[in-house]
Amino acid sequence: MTDLTLLLTRIADKRDDLIALTQELIRIPTLNPPGENYRDICDYLDRRLSAHGFATQLVRAFDAPGDCEKYPRWNIVARRDGAHAGECVHFNSHTDVVEVGKGWTTDPFGGDLIDGKIYGRGACDMKGGLAASIIAAEAFIEVFPDFHGAIEISGTADEESGGYGGVAYLAQKGYFDPRKVQHVIIPEPLNKDRVCLGHRGGWWAEIETFGEIAHGSMPFLGDCAVRHMGAVLDKFETDLFPAMAQRRTDMPVVPEGARQSTMNINSIHGGQAEQADDFTGLPAHCVPDSCRIVIDRRFLDEEPLDMVRGEVTDILDGLRLSREKFDYALTEINHVLPSMTDRDAPIAATIAGQIQTVLGKPAKFVASPGTYDQKHIDRIGKLKNCVAYGPGILELAHKPDEYIGVDDMMVSVEVMARSLAALLLPKD
Repeated sequence: MTDLTLLLTRIADKRDDLIALTQELIRIPTLNPPGENYRDICDYLDRRLSAHGFATQLVRAFDAPGDCEKYPRWNIVARRDGAHAGECVHFNSHTDVVEVGKGWTTDPFGGDLIDGKIYGRGACDMKGGLAASIIAAEAFIEVFPDFHGAIEISGTADEESGGYGGVAYLAQKGYFDPRKVQHVIIPEPLNKDRVCLGHRGGWWAEIETFGEIAHGSMPFLGDCAVRHMGAVLDKFETDLFPAMAQRRTDMPVVPEGARQSTMNINSIHGGQAEQADDFTGLPAHCVPDSCRIVIDRRFLDEEPLDMVRGEVTDILDGLRLSREKFDYALTEINHVLPSMTDRDAPIAATIAGQIQTVLGKPAKFVASPGTYDQKHIDRIGKLKNCVAYGPGILELAHKPDEYIGVDDMMVSVEVMARSLAALLLPKD
């Protein structure tokens, strides 16, 4: 039996372990916000990886956004050195998941296995990918213990809220220094046959409109901030959204709808605050003097950030001139520029080659509609040789009854393990 055949056999034998590992990860409810159970999942991964010969570090992102004593931002970095000098391949997965939301028919944190699919919040995004990378690394090390270089696996916090308590913090501390790490794979759910080279840009901002409080029976004595915000939203509908829909990118963004500029109204708040669920009274009669929205603007490589900001402020400034008593405040929350790795970069070409070998068809090169932690590895870590590759259907992320297919995970495990062999074994 050849070493490669032994590797494939070892992977096949680990199918049940892969399922169990994915289920256990899903059952740790790492909800963000606020950032629950980060230490629990890091401790779990510490026990798992230490038992397989990895040296582990638990790293808290002190003073990062969201870090506090109640919700500390814990991360784990594990490393297994080979028998000889060589390059380092790093698998990075975020451990946080978003809110559950409504519409589930399965237990969001049950990890139920039904018809070859594992269900749960984070199954697809991206605990299934984390599990796949661990199984791939373990199988590779068991078959090739004398490999060259090193393998690292990290589980990081806060990707769903910007990654500043996770990969950004680690990058600032030098964990992704190109002198230490040469290849990075992020097992985000971009499908088993696709290599993700990067992502669109993002600009997040809060807009507030102002008014004057008054009695609700005499609104003419006040000034309704919600109506002012309605005028903003109307201008977005008539002017901004149609303009964005006309713009297309050369970036290979998936799904197709993300090839254009997009914007989401993330939230709206105005008037009286909502009362507790046990409140049985009636609302007071007041004209709202403030209304706020949060916008999530995703932009293309072809769109300068100043233009993205400017077309929103132009609308707001126009309303200030044309609408009586209109005034606003705009606060930028965050921005991320588009990021792209070359398709002939070593890690991209290696994974693409292994996809071709495993599936018998060329890999597809894509870009993500949303940002992910590549942005920090690229700009803070100064490491360009980074892609996303992992099992799962991207469109299932953040949806009810999120799942990961076991067969898809097994394919990704093989692609990842073969990629390790291509990068860390001596060439014949």
